[in-house]
Amino acid sequence: MLGLSVLRWSPDQFWRATPRELFAAWEGLSGERRTEPAVSRDLRRMMEAFPDDIKEV
Repeated sequence: MLGLSVLRWSPDQFWRATPRELFAAWEGLSGERRTEPAVSRDLRRMMEAFPDDIKEV
């Protein structure tokens, strides 16, 4: 809806746009900033909280 109605992109423009371009367009319209990407400490913390070892029952 954002690409076709709000930005008024043609279907061709919409389908050729990358997710990064779509997010950039949204940021430009809304004035909001994207969240920062996860860094290695975030990944380590998540791996500790949600380990991959699956214990069989």
